[in-house]
Amino acid sequence: MKKLLLVLLLSLSHLYFSQSDCATAIAVCGNAGQSYTPSGYGNTQESPLGGCLSTEHFSVWYKFTIATGGTLTFVIDPTVDPNNPVSTDYDWAVYGPNVQCGSLGTPVRCSYAAGGGPTGLNMTSTDTTEGAGGDRFVKYMDVLPGETYYMIVDNFSSNTMGFSLTWGGTATLASPFTDPNLTPNPFVAPGNASATPGAPNEILKCQLPTTFDFATLTNGILNGNPNFQVSYHYSSNDALTGANPITAPVTVNGTDIYYYSIHYQDPANPSNPINSCTQIGPFKFKQGNIVAEDANLLACNNNGAGTGTFDLTLADVFSEPTATKKYYPTMNDLNAGTNQIMNPTAYVSGPGKVYVKVTSSEGCSDDAVITLDFLPVVVVQDATLESCYIDTNITTAAFDLTTAAVSTQTGVTKKFYTTNANALSQTNEILNPAAYISANGVVFVRVTSADGCFAISKINLIVLPPVKSTVLKDQIICIEDRTTLDAGPGFDGYEWSTGATTQSIQGVGVGMYWVKLKTGKCYTLQNVRVYSSEQPVITGIEISNNTITISANGGKSPYRYSIDGVNWQDSNVFTGLPRGEAKVYVKDAYDCNPVEVQVTVPNLINVITPNGDNINDEIDYSALAYKKNLVFTIYDRYGNQLYIADQIRNFKWNGTSGGKKVLTGTYWYTISWTENDKNNTQTKYNGWVLVKNRE
Repeated sequence: MKKLLLVLLLSLSHLYFSQSDCATAIAVCGNAGQSYTPSGYGNTQESPLGGCLSTEHFSVWYKFTIATGGTLTFVIDPTVDPNNPVSTDYDWAVYGPNVQCGSLGTPVRCSYAAGGGPTGLNMTSTDTTEGAGGDRFVKYMDVLPGETYYMIVDNFSSNTMGFSLTWGGTATLASPFTDPNLTPNPFVAPGNASATPGAPNEILKCQLPTTFDFATLTNGILNGNPNFQVSYHYSSNDALTGANPITAPVTVNGTDIYYYSIHYQDPANPSNPINSCTQIGPFKFKQGNIVAEDANLLACNNNGAGTGTFDLTLADVFSEPTATKKYYPTMNDLNAGTNQIMNPTAYVSGPGKVYVKVTSSEGCSDDAVITLDFLPVVVVQDATLESCYIDTNITTAAFDLTTAAVSTQTGVTKKFYTTNANALSQTNEILNPAAYISANGVVFVRVTSADGCFAISKINLIVLPPVKSTVLKDQIICIEDRTTLDAGPGFDGYEWSTGATTQSIQGVGVGMYWVKLKTGKCYTLQNVRVYSSEQPVITGIEISNNTITISANGGKSPYRYSIDGVNWQDSNVFTGLPRGEAKVYVKDAYDCNPVEVQVTVPNLINVITPNGDNINDEIDYSALAYKKNLVFTIYDRYGNQLYIADQIRNFKWNGTSGGKKVLTGTYWYTISWTENDKNNTQTKYNGWVLVKNRE
């Protein structure tokens, strides 16, 4: 497994002798602590050193550049030999800023205090130089960004005891390894961490010794960081200085320790001080096979299909990216190399196991088991929604599909479709599920969990139709009557236009009414009308002598008749009536107030003797002149019209026709008029008369 590259304690710590000269000073990169054990004075013993130091003994030179300004402190702490507790005496001097080797000038800080113990810069001292007998510390430095300094640390005791160097203060030292603009990604040490804490990382090899090309590790170490280079070495000193790099495949074993060295190179400035910064790390090779880990994969059992689609390549069985993996349905297939799964990124299966053979780039291999199982199943059930009809289209209703109880699981999303195929393909989604207009039918809902699994259920849609009363009917009553409207039993509630909430309402007259009938959660508005009955009309009256025959129309038959409004008969003929004014009454089957007509039964004249003696010389019906449209007509026995006695002739006849006397004989006549009532009843009187003329 990849490990993040740490700034190891070895980084910039153990140098070979050349770092004991100013020209080859170790670049201090960042404020990380360092350690070193000087063993000589380098190629050149620089003396005098200026300031408080005279000459080199066992020394090392450092160079550092300021990244952010502020105060700078450090502590040089000699290592104590457990066999010789007398501390080693370290002296030091700092030169700068921005000076060159060979012309360093006087140090800006210096300490040569006699005796062992920590020495350096702190925040409490006020002197810039510390001589013999002092506390070994001098005043901190105020530094600015971009300033470069040199420092020599000299073991005056010239023994084998080294020192550790730690930095402090508010200033920071420049380093490409701490600049996120230069190192956007963490470096990755090669191999895996050793089981022994602090031991070098280990690269497993199937067999050792073997030939190995160290350049194959470079890309993994750099991890995409630009402008860095990696070299490989047999010692830490070589790794720090870049000396003696391993440039070709070599034979490696399981005992030697090897070193990688990461070096920055500014592409725009070859003189950039941080170009000298280096990080190193140890690693070794270990004989042994790789270990593939068993893993679990989960997939969706979508819509209860019983199978899921698994991406076997996502199973974390081995982390090396260059390893190859082959998948098989059984261990026997794996061992035999048969029936390899060729679509590992979309393997369709139910719960079970798949077997994977992992082979590293070095040829090591191991087997692992991938257990396949389902993610939590989305549990759904069909549901039914009922909704009341829409008044303007009673075969449809508005449904809130979101209220359908298709699942009790939380954290799910629902989408609605008109067909199961659309729900599967997620096309033609119903975009207004809270107000979906539909007739009786079904819709489909796709219920999806937070894991992305789904199931489809059906929602049955039922339009609740209007439920009307079968007993509530329009009624016909007499205009003067009252009636009862009854909607009948079986409804959950009633609301009449009169404000009543009872099953029936009483004492209602002619008019339009409505009632809201509640059935379950729905209401049905039903109109009912109470009509006024159509009264009959007396359309005609025929009078013959003392007999009256009444003709009626309209209303509802059968009719009943009366001439006094008290006594009624089914016949429309009345006989034996006296002469003069009378009333006739008619009512229909509704038995409402009767209609009536004033009737005049004229005096009967049956004989005239038009001889000029002024006695019975004429028939005179002028007494009926007040009747409307009065006409008096004479006919012979053959029905020929002989004479019309109208208003001009004063409704009289003297036995002539065309100015001549008619022959003695019997003649027929009719008298017709219109009664002065609202119906203008037509009345007709028929009679006969004997005319006796003298020849």
